[in-house]
Amino acid sequence: MADTRETDQQLDERLRKGDEQALAGLFSEQRERLWRIVNFRLDDRLRGRIDPDDVLQEAYLAAVQRLAHYSDGTYTVPFLWLRAILKQTLIDLHRRHVGAQRRAVDRDVALDATPYAQASATSMAITLIGNLTSPSQAAARAEMVSTVEKAMTTMDAIDREVLALRHFEELSNSEVAEVLGIEQKAASIRYVRAVRRLKEILAAVSGLDSSGG
Repeated sequence: MADTRETDQQLDERLRKGDEQALAGLFSEQRERLWRIVNFRLDDRLRGRIDPDDVLQEAYLAAVQRLAHYSDGTYTVPFLWLRAILKQTLIDLHRRHVGAQRRAVDRDVALDATPYAQASATSMAITLIGNLTSPSQAAARAEMVSTVEKAMTTMDAIDREVLALRHFEELSNSEVAEVLGIEQKAASIRYVRAVRRLKEILAAVSGLDSSGG
């Protein structure tokens, strides 16, 4: 059977024409991936208060509203445009729920602390430990998360973000470079460096195998 899926170019052309069916199809196809991004990026203070599915619904409505301006962007693939809208939705939710009075305090860890949505060392640690520990190790999990979190904060912020985009969001090297506005070679170098540092961090945590990163 022939592959009837649209290419990014075909989808891009339909979105440029304001085709809402194309947008609905793109969102449906990428929903699981977008959900993982929300679950990974959501501010710790908002977990339990905001359902990732509600975030996705809000992001979809925002995408519909902004579809007329799709052609104004410079994204090479439609998914990156959709991801950018999701990122802005998370930023808006953070501002709405955390409040302007906390903005100065939160600046080091907030989603909008930099031009890109900076990965939280906490969320990365929780995800890594969650993937690498079994239920029988639950008692030591909190200590492991704390240890890895502290170590992750010693990484260069952009290196940590490159690692998050490649390892957790599964973006390609060229997509990472586009999201961060850096050269592909620089993105590749930073990723290799970040992976090396991550393996060192995990190897230093008792009970964790560095090969798991």
